[in-house]
Amino acid sequence: MQTTSTLRRAAIALLTTAALGIAPAALADTGHHGPSWRAAWAASPQSPTAPFTANWSQQGFDNHTVRQVVRVTTGGSRARIELTNRYGSTPLRITGATVARTAKGSAVRPGSVRQLRFDGRASVTIPAGGTLLSDTANLPVEAFESLTVTLYLAEKTGPATFHHFSSATSYRADGDHRGDLGGAAFQETSASWYFLSGVEVTGGRDTARRNGVVTFGDSITDGVGSTLDTESRYPDALAERLAESGRPRAVVNHGIAGNQVVNDTTWAGEKGLKRFRQDVLAEPGVRTVIVLEGINDIGGSTTTFPAAPTPDVSAAQLIAGHRTLIREAHAKGLKILGATLTPIKGSFYDTPANEAKREAVNDWIRTSGAYDAVVDFDRAVADPTDPDRILPAYDSGDGLHPNDAGYEAMAQAVDLNEL
Repeated sequence: MQTTSTLRRAAIALLTTAALGIAPAALADTGHHGPSWRAAWAASPQSPTAPFTANWSQQGFDNHTVRQVVRVTTGGSRARIELTNRYGSTPLRITGATVARTAKGSAVRPGSVRQLRFDGRASVTIPAGGTLLSDTANLPVEAFESLTVTLYLAEKTGPATFHHFSSATSYRADGDHRGDLGGAAFQETSASWYFLSGVEVTGGRDTARRNGVVTFGDSITDGVGSTLDTESRYPDALAERLAESGRPRAVVNHGIAGNQVVNDTTWAGEKGLKRFRQDVLAEPGVRTVIVLEGINDIGGSTTTFPAAPTPDVSAAQLIAGHRTLIREAHAKGLKILGATLTPIKGSFYDTPANEAKREAVNDWIRTSGAYDAVVDFDRAVADPTDPDRILPAYDSGDGLHPNDAGYEAMAQAVDLNEL
């Protein structure tokens, strides 16, 4: 099996199929002069865990079909799907997979189902630690269209690489239902994504655009506190705002709830300094990164959450971590915007020491000139009468995470000219 970097740079020729009555995929472009791929949707992989809400990651799957819905932010004439076993301890066997346009819930639109191929084969084994791209699927995709990716896992998978807080419903059925148009068989649900880490597109009206935006951060980028199945995270609202302004650009979300810049965690992903290279710098068609991360470094040492506390991090250590992200983005030729850390007063992170660190980091982000531009999310959602606290109208209820209106306010705070 080829490595992630190799597979990201080459489309693999695929064979056609009429199995299951599913439409065949088209022949992929190959070689140096092949198609120009662009990230259209993404989710950062995590190791299997269930610290807050029940999910299927720890037990994995055995003769199950998993159906997952994602919304792309840019369109194309063809698509390919990225699957990952990054945190698997054993090889992962994908017996079969399809991609289709979403109808409603777990149902898919007739005539849109495409069987995915992997180096021309319907089945594939992903080694432990591996990630791969499917062959090209001849499925035209519009910006802001929802796609349904269905995986049939006939064999025991063991614990599953997943993305914990999806803010979207995934579906599971016993047996092989990858060709089903309706959703009757899918009686189990989960608010996580499994083995699915990306959708890329090529062709179409946006084929020459290589100006995608990656949003990188923690739960406030991931969309915790937003309404399930409504695409109300701040990156979603930012993509919609760009399109409405006549400057459409892909916006992909690489937030992980609980993630930290300088510390690994057992339940919230590897530290940002490590995963930035895998999750951001490897994305195709990207020009700009927005970084909103650090509040969990500050608060992680003072909480009693699962697997907490994490080591104490000073403002100076956190700033040094941000400087490393800036250097790596610039070395890749990317523009990088720094976002101020949002209010914590009244939240589980609210201590005088934590607030002092937050203010020190925000002062550096605003005044140092280290970032190419600044997005002041702190002031965008703060209560003007109590600026260390999130505005009640923007508060999801825990004093830390915005609600849908708060995420919309964050998207409105981004200067589109700085992107």
